[in-house]
Amino acid sequence: MMNLMQYITPTLVLPIVVLAAMFCLLSYYRHAMSPRTGTLEWVTAASRTPRPLSFPRRRFPMRRKDALPLLLLTAVYAFTAFWNLGSFTNPQSFCQLSAGQTVTFTLAEPTAISRVMYYTGLNTGSYTLEASPDGETWYTLLAYEDEENHVSGLIWKENKSGSTLPAGLDSGNTSAALHQKYSDLFKWIDNSVLRTGEGPDPLSLEVRMFRLTGNPDSGDQWLELGELALYDTDGALITLRNISYTGEGASPLFDEGDTVPAMPTWYNSSYFDEIYHPRTAYEHIRGIYPYEISHPPLGKLIIGLGIRMFGLTPFGWRFMGALFGVLMVPLLYVFLKNLFGKTVVAFCGTALFAFDFMHLTQTRIATIDTYGVFFILAMYYFMYRYLTLPAGTSFRKGALPLFLSGLMWGIGAASKWTVIYGAVGLALLYFIGLYFKWRDWPQAEDAPRFAPWLVKTLLFSVLCFVLIPAVIYTASYLPYAAAKGDTSLENLIKVMWDNQVYMLTYHEGVHTPHPYSSRWYQWIVDGRPILYYLDNTSGASQGLKCAFGAFSNPIVCWGGLLAMIACAAQSFRRFRSKMLFFLLSGLVAAGAVIGVDGVLSAELDNLVRLRNLCLLVGGVLIYWVLGYLASRAFPRYSAKAMFILIGYLSQLVPWMFIGRITFAYHYFPSILFLVLALAYVFNDLAGRRAPGWRAAVYGTTGGAVALYAAFYPVLVGIMVPIWYTTNFLRWIPGAWPF
Repeated sequence: MMNLMQYITPTLVLPIVVLAAMFCLLSYYRHAMSPRTGTLEWVTAASRTPRPLSFPRRRFPMRRKDALPLLLLTAVYAFTAFWNLGSFTNPQSFCQLSAGQTVTFTLAEPTAISRVMYYTGLNTGSYTLEASPDGETWYTLLAYEDEENHVSGLIWKENKSGSTLPAGLDSGNTSAALHQKYSDLFKWIDNSVLRTGEGPDPLSLEVRMFRLTGNPDSGDQWLELGELALYDTDGALITLRNISYTGEGASPLFDEGDTVPAMPTWYNSSYFDEIYHPRTAYEHIRGIYPYEISHPPLGKLIIGLGIRMFGLTPFGWRFMGALFGVLMVPLLYVFLKNLFGKTVVAFCGTALFAFDFMHLTQTRIATIDTYGVFFILAMYYFMYRYLTLPAGTSFRKGALPLFLSGLMWGIGAASKWTVIYGAVGLALLYFIGLYFKWRDWPQAEDAPRFAPWLVKTLLFSVLCFVLIPAVIYTASYLPYAAAKGDTSLENLIKVMWDNQVYMLTYHEGVHTPHPYSSRWYQWIVDGRPILYYLDNTSGASQGLKCAFGAFSNPIVCWGGLLAMIACAAQSFRRFRSKMLFFLLSGLVAAGAVIGVDGVLSAELDNLVRLRNLCLLVGGVLIYWVLGYLASRAFPRYSAKAMFILIGYLSQLVPWMFIGRITFAYHYFPSILFLVLALAYVFNDLAGRRAPGWRAAVYGTTGGAVALYAAFYPVLVGIMVPIWYTTNFLRWIPGAWPF
């Protein structure tokens, strides 16, 4: 027994408990929704003629009692989202150096330099830093690379022919110490000096005069340096009060010493894809043709609003994303209240999304996914408002929600292409809604005629979903055209079109392996988070580490997936139709895994192929069994369930057939519909008033909030004890990197 108990750890028990709780929730839901045999409800259900599938006509409005829970959720989430979001004080002025351009500066007295830290700006290349004690003998700061091209430190090497490296550094390569790679932009770079170049004594060279020369890469005319920080042998920042400069534009190197941090971290520097999107936003502000053109421009233009308000700081370039993440909370609450009409469902459903891990992490990083998800949520909300209008409603009354849905789709598509995937589901729902309205159109004499109504609706839809989005999309390229010096309509269209061709080519060619890439079948089970940041050295002596990444709250991910299966079963009327859906969708998914991911490729080892085959067959069989049980358990059908299912599939299915490298954050839009599916279950439980429904609904929500609190450190980059992350947060060893 003792040998068995030593393997029972929180990292093993917690995921089992959560997964079991989610299965219990769905089992309870099945029993709650099944009328007992022989009861009046059972007799009524058995004798009732099935009603045709249609969207419900009633749209539940917000009430005064909704104000407090909505404000409470928004305020709590906003606090957790904006807390410690990023530094407010980074260098704002930059020293711009062209090829060979040199600036010189002199310290008040000779000092030995032990460390150099600098803040990078636009463009790439390197800087040559030279120092002299007397103005005659000069030494160059070089990065020493071992035989495996790993930088092991810095050295001062005298500028004279025949000068050799110190003893112990006789082999390897050296290069300019101050590099500015594309992956290092808007970051504090920390370098430490190992020893002087003329002897074994470390840190013995006292220098007073310096020369800094720019070496931009061949594709750039210049590169920028925001701040240069020098440290003495005690590790103290040298205060440069009595410093003299030579060279145009040298002063910005030392004009913002109060912004120099103790060490580079995610808080004061860019991380992951922030090397792309804030850079592009800043280039738009300065009228420079952007480096990153692999996504539409509007998302970066929105990021630029935060930079304009708060400067080129981490807080500035992350502000708009966090703000849009907060705005999703009240929008989703209103959507859920419109869908289900129950405050408890709107509150608990919104809480699930507000306290989902990916919602927090993705909105705190300055990438464009946040804006895509916000506009997906908005366009589906307004489409639902339109679909629930009863047949026979005049064209005028339906024009506003239709227009707003198209507007949200247009803005979203100009932010990121993933919104286009959602538009497929939006279009399907739109045409299903038209069919329902044609089928149910009233025949009363005072009712509008269907044919004229249909013509006006279709023409207006072309305006809302084609013409206006096309104008928005094209107009978003104005910064590109302006950077080229020609904002004429002809050039604007040409710039836009050329970029579409480039984006298609670019995304088709993104196949470089990444240690934290993942595929869609890993997303749906939270199998492989993406690690955004890791620091396991600065706090190692105290047993601390900082690591955070993007993945979903297990209750939302696992419970939402089971709830989605229940919604799928309720999207069809007949049992054979339900089973046909599960059968075909399982085969399509398996075919995509085989054809796109090559899990059974002949190039793989036989044992690997056998393992993959077993996993594939096992996964499909489990899905079919769950589909069968759900089809038996839920004989009814619901347009709300179909609405949720279509939205989810439109975001997930395209990724099944995309062979490029993908990451967990691509599942972010799907999280919206997992939450809607769980809210659908909550609504049924609350409506049935089954014994214990409050415990089920509030317990699920409370569990999600508790996990949010437990995982919060690895969502926002707090230094925490290693024992805590190892024993409590690493639920899937080897896959969850915390």
